[in-house]
Amino acid sequence: MAMSVGPSDGGGEGSTMSDINTTPLVDVMLVLLIIFLITVPVVIQTAPVDLPKVTNLPLETKPENIVVSVDAEGNVYLGAKLLEGGKTELREVVKTKVIEAVQKGQPLPEVHIRGDRTTPYQFIGGVIFNVQLAGIPKVGFISEPVAGEVTRD
Repeated sequence: MAMSVGPSDGGGEGSTMSDINTTPLVDVMLVLLIIFLITVPVVIQTAPVDLPKVTNLPLETKPENIVVSVDAEGNVYLGAKLLEGGKTELREVVKTKVIEAVQKGQPLPEVHIRGDRTTPYQFIGGVIFNVQLAGIPKVGFISEPVAGEVTRD
């Protein structure tokens, strides 16, 4: 077994070393990996807590936005008009508005859902599903601020 004591290029003490010592880099990476493995389970665990209520900034409703209301019985309203066909009629109306917006070169409208507080989720979920089938990717919810809550103007 041979051992090199000096540089092989015949250079003296002033020659540069072209090899990179990766040992410190490996040490740092192993320490970071251990820290990551220890902290991730702590961050992922959740406890049943009552989260604080936050203040939402009022949203300006544009005329091209579609406001859909769902009452506690699951009736669907477009604006103030009751849709007798329910969610399927809503899907057709929204699809028509999407086609009009695309033909005019306008951005797609947003759908804002006003759900009654006691409405079961299945009714709201059905509205979201049908709106997305119609081609609307952006769906939002409208709520009322808590009484006495301070909002920014």
